[in-house]
Amino acid sequence: MSAMPVFLPDTNILVDALNGKRGRADLLRELILSGHGLACCSVTVAEVYSGMRPHETARTDQLVSSLDWYDITRSIARRAGRLRFEWGRQGISLSLADTLVAATSLEYGLTLITENRKHFPMPELSLHFLPGEAK
Repeated sequence: MSAMPVFLPDTNILVDALNGKRGRADLLRELILSGHGLACCSVTVAEVYSGMRPHETARTDQLVSSLDWYDITRSIARRAGRLRFEWGRQGISLSLADTLVAATSLEYGLTLITENRKHFPMPELSLHFLPGEAK
């Protein structure tokens, strides 16, 4: 029997969860109660904190500290650079932050939760479909 998937919420999912929007906190809670792990990496943490207002510090710290940490290694950095280069050659411009998140997900076998599918076109990437979103 295979292990339960570990989910890597993209920054937009974490921000919505922190702000009580779109049922994202409930989604993350349901995943945890179902036995799944929730992950983060330096990119998602940096992006969350870059938009945080001072009065949101305690709540943000609590959420981030509850997530399992996955390091961005040299191998992941190399993979992210290759992904960005390869998609760019196909005319698809991806941000370095998004390719780092994608490479982290691929390297550790994480399932990415995002609303920004166009930022993650890699067919080998495991994506979690959000309720009401077209597959």
